[in-house]
Amino acid sequence: MGLTGYSSSLLQASWVTIQLALVSLLVGLVLAIVFAGGEMSRKKLVSWPTTAIVTVIRGLPELLVVLFIFFGSTQVLFLITGDFIEVSPFLSGVIALSLIFASYAAQTIRGALKAVPSGQREAARALGMSRSRTFIKIVLPQAVKHALPGLTNQWLVLLKDTALVSLIGVTDLMKQAQLTSAATHEAFTWYATAAVIYLAITLLTQQAVKRIDSKFSVQQMSAPKKGVTA
Repeated sequence: MGLTGYSSSLLQASWVTIQLALVSLLVGLVLAIVFAGGEMSRKKLVSWPTTAIVTVIRGLPELLVVLFIFFGSTQVLFLITGDFIEVSPFLSGVIALSLIFASYAAQTIRGALKAVPSGQREAARALGMSRSRTFIKIVLPQAVKHALPGLTNQWLVLLKDTALVSLIGVTDLMKQAQLTSAATHEAFTWYATAAVIYLAITLLTQQAVKRIDSKFSVQQMSAPKKGVTA
């Protein structure tokens, strides 16, 4: 019965890890788009601070970023409000992981946008399409195709980086494996179980990304045919 209880706790912790990774991915993608746009901006007051933020985050070890966000956020709130406000470890972990993911994903997104030939933008404008419609219909689908492999790799890194939040009190998969191994004195068994769960999540993710990639490939292959028919 003891093993069953430990196994249940490990599954619950796995769900916490998945939630942490998915929320950080969504927030990180939004931040990555903001960072990429900021770095590509022609206004130096926008591009320089954005580049500085991205450079600092990429230059620091991920563990330090997590610790800075967890302890620093409380200090900043105290300086602003004068009251001690404790930020939850889960929220701190999401902020830290989102910033880490965004700092790397921004480079991928920026490169993907630049990979789309400028002639296609000019052709769309010549046909009377607005900038927003050109971006959504012409640029974005091709940029996603270019960015998907890099973003997939960064997602896998993000998934593994979730283990770092165990150091600030989040009972994720790694933290629960540590607690269970300490209670049962069977470290190899529980760490190996955690490794299998991480691997399963990774393989399922890769299959989902392959389907998305094939969907975009089919759409791009059929696009010229639609144009000829029209």
